[in-house]
Amino acid sequence: MATDKNSPLEAVAGRAQELSGQLGDVRDVVVTAIYQRAEALSRSTVTRPQDGRIDWDRKIDDVLTSKLLGYPFMLLTLGLILWLSITGANYPSGLLATMFFSLETQLTSLFGTLGAANWLHGLVVLGVFRSLGWVISVMLPPMAIFFPLFTLLEDLGYLPRVAFNLDGLFRRAGAHGKQALTMAMGFGCNAAGVMAARIIDSPRERMIAILTNNFMPCNGRFPLLIAMSSLFLGAGLAKGNLVASLAVVGMTLLGVGTTLVVSYLLSHTLLKGVPTSFTLELPPYRKPQILQVLVRSVFDRTLLVLWRAVKVAAPAGAMVWVLANVQVGDLSIIGHAAGFLDPLARFMGLDGFILLAFILGLPANEIVLPILLMSYLGAGALLEFDSLSTMKMLLVSRGWTWLTALNVMVFSLLHFPCGTTLLTIHSETRSWKWTAIAGLLTTGIAVIVCILIAQGVRFAGLVS
Repeated sequence: MATDKNSPLEAVAGRAQELSGQLGDVRDVVVTAIYQRAEALSRSTVTRPQDGRIDWDRKIDDVLTSKLLGYPFMLLTLGLILWLSITGANYPSGLLATMFFSLETQLTSLFGTLGAANWLHGLVVLGVFRSLGWVISVMLPPMAIFFPLFTLLEDLGYLPRVAFNLDGLFRRAGAHGKQALTMAMGFGCNAAGVMAARIIDSPRERMIAILTNNFMPCNGRFPLLIAMSSLFLGAGLAKGNLVASLAVVGMTLLGVGTTLVVSYLLSHTLLKGVPTSFTLELPPYRKPQILQVLVRSVFDRTLLVLWRAVKVAAPAGAMVWVLANVQVGDLSIIGHAAGFLDPLARFMGLDGFILLAFILGLPANEIVLPILLMSYLGAGALLEFDSLSTMKMLLVSRGWTWLTALNVMVFSLLHFPCGTTLLTIHSETRSWKWTAIAGLLTTGIAVIVCILIAQGVRFAGLVS
């Protein structure tokens, strides 16, 4: 069949020859021509009544995906969600802490009445129950606010617009535009983000997405980030909650920036190659199903993540209590381990107990903070809590400053993936080598960034 030299396909072929060395541009031209041809056929064959209706989807997209307003709106939306989470979580967190540690007092009395051995009381009450109390009181309130709001954005159809906005950045970093979607999945769970990398056809770009997904703060890390920012970075300020929210937004931007930088370095070193392009057809905006959003976010995210944390925190609390109370010489096992790690940790702006808590928290990010508190308690710093403010008192008594809290947030954001994510990486790559690279790469970056921050702040004389 003869081909019209003036047809769109002929024009595409000619343009493709001009861009033979630029695969991504060729695909963009082809896709653009296909859609232009489809629109032309639609206009010539479909008749619509002139009812004066406004295409609100397109008008909203003109704002949300524009180069001028797209990024500020993303930051504003994230900041608003975090501000609501932090502001709304303060009171219920304190209430839950008071309730749990009132129950702890009653359990202590019960064990005394039953004549239980001191080691049994310590293991069950001070180890298991106290860890569970802190996991629930610190994690549940912010999750109960954050996850429904984030799920609402998904239900509205906004997240694909985020991927659209970030596509150009990922392509310039030598990665695939779909990595923006896998990165967004990492907000819920990094293991899910790693599995979502299957949508990327190129093995090279899929590997980049897998290795960098851990830089996104997941469900298990947001409570720690929120707690540290509200207790130290925003405390005592007139707009404390706003400052705390901006600090968590800053951590998220640090994660995105690190993802792009590491993606660029990987694409020019270990995983060299030419980035491929992809076409994302934006779905229409949908009216949110509020009841479904609440049910899905509460049961599929909040309670699921909380139950996962509780299952890990109970045995971890018992283990940490044993490590903190079994003496080797004149020091506990956990004291010896923390002492060994302390020189490096101090150089990073942390301390040995903090670094040890992250190591012991490998099974799940949710238990890092309870492990740290248990480690400090085992060292005899404080015996009971009755509110979140008491947690700050304990941390300050151990020498914490705003720099400590900041570097805890940074290390939490950038450090090695949790056990579940590491196993998922191995399952997806079928390689222990790439699994080890994922752990060493992220941890090495976390250590370097913390050292730079700590030494820079100290050099500037901002802390002693």
